[in-house]
Amino acid sequence: MNGSRAEDLPGIGLFDAYGIELEYMIVDDERLSVLPAADRILHSMAGDFVNEVETGALAWSNELALHVIEMKTNGPAPSLARLHHTFQRDVDRLNALLKPLGGRLMPTAMHPWMDPARETRLWPHGHSAIYQAFDRIFSCQGHGWANLQSMHINLPFADDDEFARLHAAVRVAMPLMPALAASSPVMEGRVTGTLDNRLDVYRGNSRRIPSVSGRIIPEPAYSRKAYETEILQRIYRDLAPLDPEGVLQHEWVNARGAIARFERNTIEIRVLDTQECPAADIAVAALIVEAVRALTEEHWCSLRHLQKWDSGPLQRLFLQCVQYADQAVIDDDSYRAAFGFPERGPCRARDLWQHLIETLVAPRAGLPPEWRQLYRLYLQRGSLARRIVGAVGHAPEPGLLAATYRRLCDCLAQGTLFDG
Repeated sequence: MNGSRAEDLPGIGLFDAYGIELEYMIVDDERLSVLPAADRILHSMAGDFVNEVETGALAWSNELALHVIEMKTNGPAPSLARLHHTFQRDVDRLNALLKPLGGRLMPTAMHPWMDPARETRLWPHGHSAIYQAFDRIFSCQGHGWANLQSMHINLPFADDDEFARLHAAVRVAMPLMPALAASSPVMEGRVTGTLDNRLDVYRGNSRRIPSVSGRIIPEPAYSRKAYETEILQRIYRDLAPLDPEGVLQHEWVNARGAIARFERNTIEIRVLDTQECPAADIAVAALIVEAVRALTEEHWCSLRHLQKWDSGPLQRLFLQCVQYADQAVIDDDSYRAAFGFPERGPCRARDLWQHLIETLVAPRAGLPPEWRQLYRLYLQRGSLARRIVGAVGHAPEPGLLAATYRRLCDCLAQGTLFDG
């Protein structure tokens, strides 16, 4: 709700800068249970219970639940190339601050055995009225509110024309994103059969007022006026009877998987599970940025063709990727053609990502070796969610589950990839 500071300067055009937000859960170092300590960490930095502290290139901020903390770029980042090193340094700083509290950071998009009804503690300090309003209307003691961590990518646009191009490209690319980034196959101690449980629960967290999240895939609105009329005003109207004081009458209440932030002229992509370390997250972000850039530049098909996509077919593909991630079947001929996929007939999502890796990023000189390592691991072993299932099995014993997630915590602390 408090947003990213990444693109709050006017006049930044398409792909001139980037904003990245990474959310991590805080856990007890011994038992790995959630530890509601975000306010104590921010207090230790600022000397007060603040919502945000600046650490230099990054800023840290609170989220809805006290066991989640967010790191984000503190101003527009001109390049993604070395950003994982910047985030890793702040992971080290956060872990050092958590150590005296008996805590550490855990990666991935969901805590594997958290009971949100029992363990959730909402942020009680500044801006608490916002969280209280959400809790009153939607009840935030569930997985879809209190047990989810994600990476957000903020992409800027300078004017309505750039917004139209970017929004069309993001909408079409969104169904594929969970196939690359899924990292939440375990919920309540069980491997559920869905590889991106975070998105599965997230898409139902606003069911009391369906317009708040829509179909997750945004409607085809290609101007600020159309977006505000068709999406934002409808949300505000539907919320008004339950929010008479207008606490939530802001564009950040929009819970679609990609939202327009006109206050800073960006589109914020929100369907990406947090990975095992910043190098993996930024490698995922870089690949997605290049796929979206190619679409905006009409590399394989026209803007007009992109803009014709209705939310329904995109949502169908999206849900396939939410459930099966890299093994989802992409059976829509027009969709594969939109990315220039060279082969005929259905393919796996991993095959389509392989095509994008080989054509968009692999030929680039100076590609960080950590990114190349992540892309190789993805093509060989699949998404992080699939690698986690490979490590714990389909009916994991609690001890093995805890050992695996301790390994994941170590990956985050050491900046290394998890091979499963």
